[in-house]
Amino acid sequence: MNKFLKPKLNKGEYVFALTNNIDGINEEDILCLFKEHGKYSLILKKEFANKYGMSYNFVAAWISLDLYSSLDSVGLTSMFSKALSDNNISCNVVAAFNHDHIFVNYKDKELAFEILNKLKF
Repeated sequence: MNKFLKPKLNKGEYVFALTNNIDGINEEDILCLFKEHGKYSLILKKEFANKYGMSYNFVAAWISLDLYSSLDSVGLTSMFSKALSDNNISCNVVAAFNHDHIFVNYKDKELAFEILNKLKF
């Protein structure tokens, strides 16, 4: 394909939180929700987690890849995760319908963005 990933660094600090119940949480405050083992894993802005009294231990930056990627494409995730891991940067990936979204440690956001900007798929 040989196209650039076209990463976009979204503003804000994001966290992963786990809760038993999402009642009382404004849907607009939730970026991503995944139900597992009867609990809800949420990705939301740090300020919203604080607002709801949720605990978290990882503050992330959110980088979206503006490159269209189909859900059955092969190799994209492994390519960018290897490039990041080669630089000691962990990544948590959410594949949405058209684009991939990468969460990296907030302190690594500039380096991760720079690395992703150089990659072609």
